[in-house]
Amino acid sequence: MISVRRARLAPSAFVAIALLCAVRQAADGQPQGTAATKPAAASCQRSAFRVVVDVGHTVDVPGAMSARGVAEYAFNLALAQQAQQTLIEAGFANTVLLTTDKPPPQGLIERATRANAMAADLFIAIHHDSVPDNLLQNWDYQGQPNRYNDDYPGYALFISNDNADRAGSLAFGRLLGLALQARGLHYTPHYTLPLMGHRRRELLDAEAGVYRYDQLIVLRLTRMPAVLLEAGSIVNRDEELALGTPERRAITSAAIAAAVEDFCQARARPVGGSVVRRVAPPPRVPATR
Repeated sequence: MISVRRARLAPSAFVAIALLCAVRQAADGQPQGTAATKPAAASCQRSAFRVVVDVGHTVDVPGAMSARGVAEYAFNLALAQQAQQTLIEAGFANTVLLTTDKPPPQGLIERATRANAMAADLFIAIHHDSVPDNLLQNWDYQGQPNRYNDDYPGYALFISNDNADRAGSLAFGRLLGLALQARGLHYTPHYTLPLMGHRRRELLDAEAGVYRYDQLIVLRLTRMPAVLLEAGSIVNRDEELALGTPERRAITSAAIAAAVEDFCQARARPVGGSVVRRVAPPPRVPATR
């Protein structure tokens, strides 16, 4: 039989052990013998997350004309209303539909000013695309002369490097582009081509279809992440017909809602215990769209 001798500790040894345990407890921030726990990740508070859906152009300044003679503003309004409804149904009850009756540039400055006053978390401008006039061709539709270009279907996304939250704008643009692609849509690459002349743009995200367009007032003057969506080409005769359907508007709106949800969730994750937002001084006012 093996005997075990138990060592006797001097009182000073007990004091030393107690001090060591106290030091470890202070370093770990919790009592000895308990497991470390990580703080739960913050979740998106949809009802508090404010999205501004901006209807591009106005009734009096309606934007491009489609291949069949319908004003871009009509397409923009229908899609923006559907996007607002889809976002509200997804729980983003603070979604605001933004319109103005003022012409540019006053109306554009007003849009950004109103979004800033709302302390919006995200700004989405809704537009539909065309091409430079020199790329348009003539045709007659129902006895009326119209112009078209069937070469460049697809969506396009734009952000401004002068936006107060450029990184957030690019992040949301990427989420939206990937959400559109997941639903069978694709972006148009023609903004990278020399034939676009001064309308040629830098492609920032070649996977998602996000371009840089610094001069857009609604992207430059907003103090929250801001993206302009060209939902498709209304001068492309086939795509024009698709863009005018409830089905296509539902697809695009679902992509917008999915991207907003992902962005809201990403923004809800704290860094060092709080949400970090970069705020830059208001940028200079450009003299364009």
